[in-house]
Amino acid sequence: MRKGLAFFLTFLIVTCLMTFACIYATEKTDYLHLKNYQIETSFHDDNGHTILTWQRYPYPCFYKVVTYYKTTGNVPESPQYREVASEYTFGNSYQVPGTAIPAYYKVIAYGVFGQVSSEEILIPNANYGDPLKPVAISKYDSDNPASLKPYILWHSVPDCVLYELELLSGPPDHENTTVISKTNHVFSTQQVFTNGLQIDLTPYAKYPNLYWRVRAMNLKKEPIGVFSDAEPITIDANKEVPNKPLLNNFDRMANFRQPVYPVYTWIPMLGAVKYEVELMVHKPAQENNTEPTADRAWAKVVGDVFSCYDEYPRYYGGEYYWRVRGLDANGNTVGVYSDTDTFTVPVYKERPLLATFGDSITHGGGAVSFSPANLEYSYDTYLDIPAINIGRSGDTSETSLKRFETDVLPIRPRNLIIMTGSNSLRASHITAKMVIDDLDTIVKKCQENDIRPILLTLPPVNPANIMRAFRTPTDPNWFIKMQTINKYIRSQQYYIDLEPYFYDNTHTMLAPQWANDGLHADIQGKMLMAEIINQHLDLLDR
Repeated sequence: MRKGLAFFLTFLIVTCLMTFACIYATEKTDYLHLKNYQIETSFHDDNGHTILTWQRYPYPCFYKVVTYYKTTGNVPESPQYREVASEYTFGNSYQVPGTAIPAYYKVIAYGVFGQVSSEEILIPNANYGDPLKPVAISKYDSDNPASLKPYILWHSVPDCVLYELELLSGPPDHENTTVISKTNHVFSTQQVFTNGLQIDLTPYAKYPNLYWRVRAMNLKKEPIGVFSDAEPITIDANKEVPNKPLLNNFDRMANFRQPVYPVYTWIPMLGAVKYEVELMVHKPAQENNTEPTADRAWAKVVGDVFSCYDEYPRYYGGEYYWRVRGLDANGNTVGVYSDTDTFTVPVYKERPLLATFGDSITHGGGAVSFSPANLEYSYDTYLDIPAINIGRSGDTSETSLKRFETDVLPIRPRNLIIMTGSNSLRASHITAKMVIDDLDTIVKKCQENDIRPILLTLPPVNPANIMRAFRTPTDPNWFIKMQTINKYIRSQQYYIDLEPYFYDNTHTMLAPQWANDGLHADIQGKMLMAEIINQHLDLLDR
C-alpha cells in the first residue's frame, strides 16, 4: 500500500515537473511563434460602453489591456504616450475605460512564466478616428424601436462647442461629408450643446424611412470632422415615451472623481423649462418618483440647461447621491426624477500630498459647452500624481483668498498648486497690485499652515475669442497686468512657468489652438498644463 502511494506521488511529481518544463520550453523558446502572433481587434458599442475584443492566442493565455493617452509633444522629455489605466482578463474582450478623448490600447498576452507576446501594437479607439466623426450610441431598429419622443445619443467629440443634428427621409447623398443632405433632408438644428437630446419625432412619423446623423462644430460654427454615419430610426407610436432627465455619464473618464465643488450634468428632456438637482447622503426612498427627498442635504434650481454647479465644497468623506427633475414654469415636476447617481469623497487618514486651487481654469471645463464634470477638461486628470481639485468657477484672486480657510484648511494638503487671477486680468477695475496682494496673502496663509505653495504663472488670454464666446470685453491693459503679476510669481521660491507655452505666433495673446473661448484651455491645453507641471514635481514637499 505504501509502495503504491509512493509510486503514485512520484509519478505525479514527475508528471507535473515535465508539464511545467514543457510549458517553460514552449514559452521561452517561442516554439509556437507566439512572439510575432498578430491578433485582430475590433470595437463595438454596448449601450454606450465601448468594448474592445480580440482573437485569442493559439495557446492558453491571460491578457493585460493597457490604456494610453497621447501627449501634446510640446514639453521636452515628456513621453509620447502616457499610461493611464491597465487591467488583466482571462477573456478576449474588455470594456475600455470611459474616455472623451482619443485613447490607445495595448493587448499583452501572458503565459505561466511571463509575457509571451513581444510586438505590442497601439490600437486607437475607434470612436475617435481621423477625421473626427460622432459615433452613435442610440440604435433604434425593429428589435428596439424608438418612441415618438426618444433620446438620441452619441459619443462626445473633443473640443466641440455645439452639434448640428439632421433628420432625413432616406440615406444621405453621401456619407463622411460636412454638408447637409440635399435629397432627403427633412429637419436640422444647431441648438444642441451636449452629446444628446430628446427629440419629438411626431411630425416625421409619416415618413416610411427616417434617419438621423450629427456633426460637431466649433465656436465659429465651422465643422469639426464629418457627419456621423446615418442611423435608421424605427418608430413604435405605442412605445412609452421617456419621462425623466437622462444622466450624462456616457463618456465619463476613468477613475471619475468630482472636484470639491461638484458639477451635475444630464441630457435635457422635452417639456422642462428648468431643472432642480437634489443632493443626498443616502439613496432616495423611492426611485423615479415626483416628490423631493424630505431630508435632502441640498437642492438648486437652474434654467433650461444641462448642468448645475454646486455652490458648496463637498470635502467630507463618504458617499453622496444626486438626481435631477424637470420643472414646468409653475415649478411642477415634469415626468419623474432621473435615476440616482453617486460619487465618493475619500476619507483621508493623513494629509493628502497635493491639491490644486484657483478659478475655473483649475476647476475644469472648456470649449464653452463642457463643465468641470467633464474631467477631460481638467488638468488634474493628466497629472502624474493624484490631486484634489479645489478650483471654483468664477473666482477672482480676491474670492480665492476669501475661501482659503473654508476650502483649503479642512483638507490641508502638503502641497498646494495655486493659479488664480485670470478673471482679474479681464476686469478693468482690478489692478495687478491687487492680484499680487491677494496671491501674497494666500502664500503666507499656506506657510502659516505648513502647506507648500506652488504658484503657476498666468497664461495669456485672447480678448477677441472671449468676446465671441461670452460677449464681454477684456481690460485693454490685460497684457501689462499679466506680465507684472507673473514677474511677482517668478520671484517666489516655488513656481512653475506656464506662460511661455501658450502664445500664438505673434507672442501677444493666447493661441486659439489651446482654447476655443480665449480663456479656458481645452483638452490639449489642459494636457499641456499637466505636462509642464509633471516636469516640476520635484518641487513637492514629500
